This record gives sequence, C-alpha cells and structure tokens, in this order.
Amino acid sequence: MESTRLSKIERLIQKELSEIFRLETAKTHGVLISVSTVHVAADLSTARVYLSIFPSGNGKKILDNIKANTKTIRFNLGQKVRFQLRKIPELNFFIDDSLDYIDHIDDLLKKDEPKE
Repeated sequence: MESTRLSKIERLIQKELSEIFRLETAKTHGVLISVSTVHVAADLSTARVYLSIFPSGNGKKILDNIKANTKTIRFNLGQKVRFQLRKIPELNFFIDDSLDYIDHIDDLLKKDEPKE
C-alpha cells in the first residue's frame, strides 16, 4: 500500500515539474506539456513522470528533447524543492497516451454505430 508521505512527494514533484514545463513552454508558442502522473519508488531513487504533450504529433520529438535535458530539469526541480526533500529522485519521462487511446476508442465506437 502506498504511504501518505510518498503520495505527498508525488504531488509535490508533479506540481513543481508542471510549473517548470509551463515556464519553458511559454517561450515556444503552440506547445503544451502537462504532467499527468508521477510515480516515485519507495526508496525515492527514481520517479516515473508521465507527460501529456499537445500537439501529440510532435510528442516523440519533444520527449526526446526533454530526455536530453533531464539533468537540467532535475537540477531546477531540486532548486524548487530543496527545503522539502533531502534527495531528488532520478527522473524518467514517458508519454501519457491515455487521451489518444480514449480518442481511438471513441472513433471505433462511432464507426460501429448503427445508422438510422
């Protein structure tokens, strides 16, 4: 079972990473990155960060850019949470494609609807 402390840390990391990405994407018009979920390991060594990227067509390229700058992002996160966390977890970024999956299911359901 997940502890209360661990869920608070996940929410803190999600909030601060969202702010970091908001500030960075304000410079590039037409791109929106939101942090949908953060899962932190029990020993606080790693964090799996799921990102929702709009437009999703550029998602792979943007994710590669984020992965290339992971150390800078982790440093910025450390600056923001240095008084709340002693150890900053290693960040692993993944694309959250749940919205694309929902759209795909909706398209399939609409295609199979009987026409009157």
